[in-house]
Amino acid sequence: MYDVTLIPGDGVGPEIAQATIKCLEATGVKFNWDVQECGIEVIEKVGKVPDSVLTSVRKNKVALKAPITTPIGKGFRSVNVFLRQELGLFACLRPCKSYPGVRTFFSELGVDLVVVRENTEDLYAGVEFQAGQPATAELIDAINARATGKKISTGKSTTGVSIKPISYEGTRNIANFAFDYAVKAGRKSVTSVCKANIMKFTDGLWYDETRAVATAYNAKYEWPELSVPADKELAGKVPDGSGIVYMERLIDNMCMQLVQKPELYDVILLPNLYGDILSDLCAGLVGGLGVAPGANYGPDAAIFEATHGSAPKYKGQNKVNPTALILSGKLMLEHLGETAAAEKLEAAVAAVIAEGKDVTYDLKADRNDPTAVGTSQMADAICAKMKSL
Repeated sequence: MYDVTLIPGDGVGPEIAQATIKCLEATGVKFNWDVQECGIEVIEKVGKVPDSVLTSVRKNKVALKAPITTPIGKGFRSVNVFLRQELGLFACLRPCKSYPGVRTFFSELGVDLVVVRENTEDLYAGVEFQAGQPATAELIDAINARATGKKISTGKSTTGVSIKPISYEGTRNIANFAFDYAVKAGRKSVTSVCKANIMKFTDGLWYDETRAVATAYNAKYEWPELSVPADKELAGKVPDGSGIVYMERLIDNMCMQLVQKPELYDVILLPNLYGDILSDLCAGLVGGLGVAPGANYGPDAAIFEATHGSAPKYKGQNKVNPTALILSGKLMLEHLGETAAAEKLEAAVAAVIAEGKDVTYDLKADRNDPTAVGTSQMADAICAKMKSL
């Protein structure tokens, strides 16, 4: 039996959490769920993430988390970011895989990408200075006094500042994670993405370190200044050395590449902000956030979560698609070493979606289809499918 922290979240979180628990337990794996309330109501009442949440995750080392609402432009900072930083969850893994039956423009390509995102540094480190504050004016004066040739030319009282820290250590850790994952999972390439042509001392550092790690893994280089390999040359290609191809793309070009030819890419390695943005783009390639799972790993703990929001307008309606959190549960099973159970759960999810009968409204060809089922009913269908596999 596995002790696992369960964070039901808020909005539709508790509904999809219950659906996921039902499916995970139907695999035959036994769990002892340590339920920790951490929704927006709790945080606003306590004034912070309850200490019991961190204590539970540190004790159990594994957590399943449903979405939690984050106020936009005010209020507390993202609970997701807080948990990642407090628990040292430096690696975010977001698989984006096509499932037959999910409507997407890229269905025929069979997209199967994995976004690996650094979780603790970059602009999401939360080192910000508010416009109009004395400390901000002092910082701007200090920056303008430096002999860098660059100055903040806008008014000291009207400018907010965010700091973008990227370290050798942080970059090396996430690059090692990406290559280690690629080797173990039998992936064929790792593409390092940033904007080093503009931000030479942060994103330039990122390229320096990812190149060094690629060299350590004996990867074969496909440099950006060379012509992009033809589809038939890269697809299924196994190079000399570790079997991994290393590529580099600038973030803006990477967005275009993914829309034009996503089949050329496999594991995509990015700093925090770019990784957050690109993971949504990749989810869009395979049908949206409703089918996109997520996992966050550190040396001492791991949290598995859906990548979509809490959708409070659908709260209590038994309407939303539970697939993303269920597939996050599949990643959790893999992390626990329950490989057979993970494969059975994913196969059942794929079969139910492919049949298109017992699925939520967003997975129907017509979103107004009256035959669409609710959250719990789709979970029941997945459980029933596992029994027949």
